[in-house]
This record gives sequence, structure tokens and C-alpha cells, in this order.
Amino acid sequence: QVQFVESGGGLVQSGGSLKLSCAASGSIFSIYTMGWYRQAPGKQRELVAAITGGGSTNYADSVKGRFTISRDNAKNTVFLQMNSLKPEDTAVYYCNLYPSSTRRGSWGQGTQVTVSS
Repeated sequence: QVQFVESGGGLVQSGGSLKLSCAASGSIFSIYTMGWYRQAPGKQRELVAAITGGGSTNYADSVKGRFTISRDNAKNTVFLQMNSLKPEDTAVYYCNLYPSSTRRGSWGQGTQVTVSS
């Protein structure tokens, strides 16, 4: 089982930036495709971005051009740089394996991102 601890969320104004971090357990972190997910109140959890062990990335259309996912395999950490934030980005952000149904994946506490108008 791989476990994750998210950090870096906060309250920012529209147009601002935040960088989220996700620290993962496990000695073979580098082989996994990782995803950042978010869940807004009353809405389904959705995939925001994903990155393979080799660094290939994909983004949801809603964040493309604004968010950048990256990873540091030596530190078992994945990042999400969020720029040009919008109120609709407000959600709890989680990291997990991608797809999230992967047997060794798990959900951590998440980190709250709130974007004010």
C-alpha cells in the first residue's frame, strides 16, 4: 500500500498561484503513474493532472495551460503548480496513483484550496 500526505493548500485571490506537494511512501514510487485529484463540495472527485514515472503528463481541459504537474522521484514527491487560479478551482486536492483504482493506491487527507473572487 502506498500512502500520501498532501500539503501546500491555502486561501488565495483569483489570479494567484499555489504549489501543492504530495509526499508518498514506498521504495518503488518512481514506477507509478501519479495523479492529482480534486473534489468540490457536492461534486464528484475528478482527475486534474497525471504524470507517469517517465515524466509524461496529461491535464484536464479545465486546468490545461494553468497547472503543471511534476515529480521528484528521489524524494518520493509529486507537485502541482497552480497558476491563474479561478474560484471554480476551489476544492480539496488529493494525490493518488493513477488510475485511482490501482491496487496499491490510497486516499490521504487532502489539502484545501480556496480561491476568492
